[in-house]
Amino acid sequence: MEADAALQLLLSANQLKRVPRTGWVMRGVVDAETVSDHVFGVTFVSLVLAQMVDEPLDAVKMLTMALIHDLPEAVLGDIPTPSWRHFPAPTKRLAEERILQTLLRGFPWGDEWQTWWGEFGDRSSLEARLVRDADRLDLLIQAFVYAETTGNRWLEEFWAEADSRAFELEVSRSVFRALCHVRGRSRGER
Repeated sequence: MEADAALQLLLSANQLKRVPRTGWVMRGVVDAETVSDHVFGVTFVSLVLAQMVDEPLDAVKMLTMALIHDLPEAVLGDIPTPSWRHFPAPTKRLAEERILQTLLRGFPWGDEWQTWWGEFGDRSSLEARLVRDADRLDLLIQAFVYAETTGNRWLEEFWAEADSRAFELEVSRSVFRALCHVRGRSRGER
């Protein structure tokens, strides 16, 4: 592998450190996390959930999925859900697939990463379902932290559709219920 191509991929991924999570910005969060911050959160949540799952899973595959799940945003930017809902269904995914293919072109492991990224989108493996759950949990954990530290009530909408049925794995549902319990206590609920 050429060092120049590897460096170009690394520089592209580094861009995620400067791409803000626009959903937070749209809701008035000052100094919102970046996509890179979110990727760390998803990766760490995935790592913790993996320790709680009874089924065998491929840790390298899972961690790779977690680390690259938003890599196309280095080029595309972070398009929040309320915005991309106005695009035809496959548009965002097709654009992200093309970007990822371009970023990974020529690497001997590029096809494997592209396949794993596709599995993440399709939820077609245990690793993909776990990382999808981690993605949702990281979002809700961040919404909780922002609401607690800033008092921002615009973040309530993230909880409107929050339901344990949104998670595919029981371990994820149990962590979600624990988060809801802590959130309820902080709001004075019993």
